[in-house]
Amino acid sequence: MTGFIATKPCTSDVPALAEEALWQELDLTPKPGLVDKFNNGAHRDMDHRLFECSILAITPWFRRFAELGESYAHLPANQQLRLIRPMGMACEQAMYAATDGVNTHKGGIFALGLLCFAAGRLGEMSQASLCDEVSAICHGLVARELGGRRLQATAGERQFHQFGLTGARGEAESGFATVRRVLPGWNGRGLHTLLLRLMAVNPDSNLVSRGGMAGLRYVQGYAQQLLAQGWDEQDLIMMDDAFIARNLSPGGSADLLSVGWVLSGITPSP
Repeated sequence: MTGFIATKPCTSDVPALAEEALWQELDLTPKPGLVDKFNNGAHRDMDHRLFECSILAITPWFRRFAELGESYAHLPANQQLRLIRPMGMACEQAMYAATDGVNTHKGGIFALGLLCFAAGRLGEMSQASLCDEVSAICHGLVARELGGRRLQATAGERQFHQFGLTGARGEAESGFATVRRVLPGWNGRGLHTLLLRLMAVNPDSNLVSRGGMAGLRYVQGYAQQLLAQGWDEQDLIMMDDAFIARNLSPGGSADLLSVGWVLSGITPSP
């Protein structure tokens, strides 16, 4: 089984792709360990309806990110993060207001907001140029925000110092290297396949927070096994049950799935 097959025209309208990506990710079912139409996955504080409210609250901001990027396109890439942060925080507050304080899409806001902002700076783009622009904007981010603090106050800082994991910051600074690694072999064969391919290789910090490195290895191994042997919907349902029993939610891979949807809608080369 290849999962749900979604098609779309190639376009440079990154804000529209970003909005579409969040709806595609939410409606993908079954989605092991994650909120879908069947259940709430490994989450007790959120459900499908809450995600709908969150998406409606944050997607208007994607066009604003692109407009902001266009406004500051004349400034060097290394000056951009301080300009985008206030808008990113405002978008997060819109999310929290819609969800009564529940973090449904903070990772998605970070990744998709950066893509929209970078697209506004570039105008015409390819997959490579868009990802390279995000990488340039985020240059040095991991060293500054994860490696440069002696007191490890956040889960991201602790994971970086203990395991070398860089999380969403590292993925953005790399120009979404994990997504670009799996997209060429995906070839549009359904979002379930793309999600499994991401889970198989993504060093997902969400999994480490919930289940330690053992939880991460369990999810990666499980996804690799399904990809190697073949799978159907019942296999995904069993995977969902296993993740829920272990309180594992591959939220980082869900965020990268949305990034993958956006990038797959952009011409690979100029």
